[in-house]
This record gives sequence, structure tokens and C-alpha cells, in this order.
Amino acid sequence: MPTVISSSRHVGALLTSTFLIAMCALAYELLIGSVSSYFLGNSITHFSITIGLFLSFMGVGSFLSKRIENMLLERFVFIEIFLSILGGFSTLALYAAFTFTPYFYLAVFLFIGMIGTLIGFEIPIITRIVEQHQKLSHAVAHVFTADYLGSLLASLTFALVLLPWLGLMRSAFAIGFINIAAAAITLFEFRSYIAHRRFLTFATISAAMLLTLGAITTTPAVSFFEQKLYSDEILYSQQSAYQNIVLTQFHDDLRLFLNGSLQFSSIDEYRYHESLVHIPMSAAATRESVLILGGGDGLAAREVLHYADVQHITLVDLDPAVTNLALNHPLLLAINQRSLHNPNVTVINQDAQTYLEHTSDRYSVILIDLPDPNDIAVGKLYTTEFYTLVAQHLAEGGIVVTQATSPYFSRSAFWCIANTMQDVFGNISPYTVNVPSFGPWGFVMASPMTISTSSVDVPTRYLTNDILPSLFTIDPDMQRVETEINTLDNQILVHLYDDGWQQWYQ
Repeated sequence: MPTVISSSRHVGALLTSTFLIAMCALAYELLIGSVSSYFLGNSITHFSITIGLFLSFMGVGSFLSKRIENMLLERFVFIEIFLSILGGFSTLALYAAFTFTPYFYLAVFLFIGMIGTLIGFEIPIITRIVEQHQKLSHAVAHVFTADYLGSLLASLTFALVLLPWLGLMRSAFAIGFINIAAAAITLFEFRSYIAHRRFLTFATISAAMLLTLGAITTTPAVSFFEQKLYSDEILYSQQSAYQNIVLTQFHDDLRLFLNGSLQFSSIDEYRYHESLVHIPMSAAATRESVLILGGGDGLAAREVLHYADVQHITLVDLDPAVTNLALNHPLLLAINQRSLHNPNVTVINQDAQTYLEHTSDRYSVILIDLPDPNDIAVGKLYTTEFYTLVAQHLAEGGIVVTQATSPYFSRSAFWCIANTMQDVFGNISPYTVNVPSFGPWGFVMASPMTISTSSVDVPTRYLTNDILPSLFTIDPDMQRVETEINTLDNQILVHLYDDGWQQWYQ
């Protein structure tokens, strides 16, 4: 049968479908970009590549759509059915590709190519159908208005609802159901004009059942893939609004992973946290008020609480899911010694820079225990702009210290952090410690005043006064190198970090 648009109601149905498919189109881009970033880090690179490839393949689809000259409604419904299955199972397939094959990039490229090309068919087909009822100029305006509004809602829904509440895999199935809804609306409103209506209805129902089955089996599927990715037993797994959180255990070794990156191992974390905390605490003129940026696991706070003269600790960590885990999980409570429950500790879930921009408090010691600068979202917290903000909140004689990645695995990145801090504070004191789970690890202490470390006078498992001076002796293969200063404008640190680590993990 020929396609017939006989009423404004038909146009409304098509524009509603356009709104829905626009949501799907952007959501699939965000979804695949998120999966790539989760597995491989460097979110800016992967989102940029994903969006660029999607747009290119959408152009291919738009170009090919001119070959479709008849049965436009039927072709549109078929595309939505196919997209629902392809997009709905995309995350599951990408998990499998990463877990079991070395061809993850190829799998990403294939899914972007197929989904992007099919999306490219949609708008030209709908525009040509609507054009039968309206002037071309009006048809294009109405279709693209619905398209842009759908994209806006998708961007908000993905970040605020889908990812934090459903996780990556369930989100894919949820988006697939939206494609099914677009197909169902079209089938119902144009039931008198669609050839092969029974077959397409059967195909739509079958696709919906397949997506339902996939959604039901998501939990065991996620558990299966995650268990393959992590060598130890998974005790806890959650996709928060900001990251994927996994807690594993093997015998006495409890490990926390954020987006697949190890944050600590209970076997040796004390080496890291004693070095992070006690060296600047011993160098500070006073210790009344301490600010911890990051450190949501409560381990740095545990070490700070060894000092009787500390009157207040403010811990600022972006993700409430991490601090809630540290506040409630019995195994974490045993390791952090319930530090976040201490009445002298205030936990604030906020971006570190935002917090500093809105507080007037000054601190004797500021401990920066943030993730490595593997993308510009974190890299901004290692810039001159950020350190200038930190300096404004140091009390007189105050000390700031940051973890600064490995000076062995990413030497230039370590010294870029050191050089940037020196540019802001004037005085720095870099030091290193060997943490078996991570290898040689670096820290940089900084202050507007001359830095002078004294003895550590609290109980420790590793950091004694005998070994304290040796931490400031930098091995020859980790010695200082000249780098650019890291700023918001250049974000050179992110590139240096990636270049360094890729030499070891290609």
C-alpha cells in the first residue's frame, strides 16, 4: 500500500516517534562512549571518537536512505525493530568482547557502524513521510524540532536516571524498548496503510520479549562478566552516577576498584596511606584542622585520627556511593576503623573544586587523595588554577600534599605535577614509596613556607623515623625531568600520563 498521511494526528504520531528515536540515537552514543571509558579510561578520547564515528555513519545512513523509494512506513518500523535488538544487546556484546577477545575496539567500531547507519536512515524517511501532509520547510522544521528536543531529554535522562539507577547493561535494554515504542506507535496509527502489518507486529512483539529476557538476565550476566574481569571474588558491585564500584576479596586481601582501576589492596594500603598522611602531618606548623580531598574509603582519615591535636577533619569526596560503602560495609569498616563515623569527621559529597570555591575555611593540612589524572575531568584537579585555589585555603605554616602517580611508570606525569605545584606554592618536596600492589608511587608536598619534616610520633606499621629520610631520595631512573606546567588550557598532564602508562600496558 502507498504511504498516506491523512491527518494532523498522523503527523503527531510521526513527530512523537521522531522524539523517541532521537532519544535513542543520543543515548546509544553516550552508552557506547561510557562502556569504552569504563574499560579503557580516558573518557574524553573515547567519547570524542564515539561521537565522531556515530555522526559519520549517520551520514552514511542518510546518504543511503535516498535509495528507499516506497514502503517508507514499513521500512521505518523494520529499522526500529532492528535497532532495538542491536542497541539493546550492544553493551552485553561489548562486555563479552572485552572479557573474552582482544578485539574490543573492532567490536565497538562494528556496533557504532551498524547503529549509526540505521539511525541515519530514520530522519530522512520520517521527513519524506511528513512532507506528504506539510510543506517541506514545515516538515523539516517540525521533524528537527522533535529530534533536538528528544536529544536534550536523552542527555539528561542518561546521566541522571539511566546510568545511576539501571547501570550500563540495563540502560541499553531500556533504550531498546524506546525503539520498540516508536515502532509500536507507527504500527498502531498507520495500521490501515502498512503492508505486512501482522508480520511487523509479530516482529515487534518478539523483539520486546527478547529485550525483556535480556533485561531479566542482566544481573547474572553482569556478575558473570565482572567475575571474569576480576580474579578475586566480587563482594560488592554498583554503578553509581559517577563510576563503577567493585569490592573484591581473596583470603585477607580486600580490594576496591573504581571503573576497573585498583584503589587499594588491604594487604599493603597502609604503606600508601601512612606516607600520604604522616609526612605532611609531621611537617605542618599546626594540625588543628585537616582537609581531605578524595579519600572516600576512609583510610586517610583513619591515619589522621591518630593525632590527638587534630580538632576537625573535613573529607570531600564526589561520590556518595563510595562514602556510603565506607560507612556501612563491615569489611571496609574493619579496615578504616570506622573513621568516617568519628564525630570529628565531616563528610561532604561534592566536587573538590566546587567545595573550595564556596568555602572560606582554612586548613593546617590539606591531603589530596584523588584518582590519577587519566582524563581532563580529573586532570583539572592537578592544574595551576586548582592549586591556586588550594593555596588560598592553607592556614599559615600549612602543608598540602597530593598523590602524584608513579614516577617510574609515568615519570613525566609525576614531575609535571611537581613542577606545577612548585609554580604555585614556591616550595615542594617530592618523595616516593614502594607499594607492592602499585609499584613505586609518588607524592608531592608543597607549601608557601620552607618545608621541614620532623619525626613521626604516632604508631605506624611501615613509616618509621629510620626510613623516613630514604623516601626523599629519588632513584636515578625517576629523577626530575622538565615539563610544561599543567593548566586548564593545555591539560598537558593527561597526555603525559597516558603516554607514560601506555608504554607498559599497550
